[in-house]
Amino acid sequence: MRIEKVVLRLVEMPLKFRFRTSFGETAAKRFLLVEAVSEGFSGWGECVAEDGPFYSPETTDSARSALSRFLIPLVLGRDLADAPAFDRLAERVRGNRMAKGALEAALRDLFARADGVSLARNLGGTRTAIEVGVSLGLQPTVEATVENVRRHVAQGYRRIKVKIEPGSDVDRVAAVREAFPDLPLTVDANAAYTLETAGPLVALDAFGLDYIEQPLHHEDLVDHARLAGRLSTPICLDESIRSASDAAAAISLGACRVLNVKLGRVGGYGEVLRIHEVAAASGVPLWCGGMLESGVGRAHNIAVATLPGFTKPGDTASSSRYFDEDIVEPRPEAADGLMPVPGGPGIGVEVRRDVLARFTLETLELPA
Repeated sequence: MRIEKVVLRLVEMPLKFRFRTSFGETAAKRFLLVEAVSEGFSGWGECVAEDGPFYSPETTDSARSALSRFLIPLVLGRDLADAPAFDRLAERVRGNRMAKGALEAALRDLFARADGVSLARNLGGTRTAIEVGVSLGLQPTVEATVENVRRHVAQGYRRIKVKIEPGSDVDRVAAVREAFPDLPLTVDANAAYTLETAGPLVALDAFGLDYIEQPLHHEDLVDHARLAGRLSTPICLDESIRSASDAAAAISLGACRVLNVKLGRVGGYGEVLRIHEVAAASGVPLWCGGMLESGVGRAHNIAVATLPGFTKPGDTASSSRYFDEDIVEPRPEAADGLMPVPGGPGIGVEVRRDVLARFTLETLELPA
């Protein structure tokens, strides 16, 4: 297919609540949406880079520059045999994984739509529905934490993840576990601890957690391995895993027993599939993380989570939990902790251009 045009849109969608982690607080989802156009079809990808370089070195501004100056020109006017061809073209561009992932996602959607097949099936996905959990931001008190968990347990989510940070950890988890003795429960530290401040993490062994996610700095694989030796609870890595090589190194060192895979963080579907192979060879379970995506990114996450190695509930909760109005139809909505996998072509949802126009702040159209 000849790529005739790529459109970059800067979009801002207000969240229904403020989402707080150890990185900071978010009141609105501001992101780049990528539309790739060919032969009357449009493919869509969402860039998960944030305004500030806190979760990742990439930002919305840096991703927009990388896309418009270096990545999109690689495909404009070019006849691509398939979406994976972009991987080979983009090899000389180092880093910029979130920018790469957004364009590659748009191309994957485009080719699947043109072929009339679902992207999930095209990838080798094996599920018609995926188990979903929910990620709950930091709350001001223990009581608020328990009440927030209670609301989401009532909604049927298959796993509850509670954000923690030093000073807001053991007390929260103890109270949640007391209220819900059998609840599948995890915590996410977003790299807020060090080996020297890890005492509360060791104390969490008492509460039967499925895993502790990203306790230490994203570059500290060796320290994660040392911490793992002090814990009975498995460590799950998120920010540390940017590639299949990272995954192989972390598993070899004993730094983790579970992996969170995010499409944007690893640079696209090609790297997701390579990580999937590494994890399968080592018997390490995967799950798909979220970045407060709109319906476009959420639909891509659903496709990722259909792969057979994704055996733990992910973070792809219902769109209506986050947004009063979404830019896609049908909205991704879970029931009793199960998210149906769209069966239509591509990511299986259609962008509502009228709604998208209302949320769009800037548009950059790049023709061939």
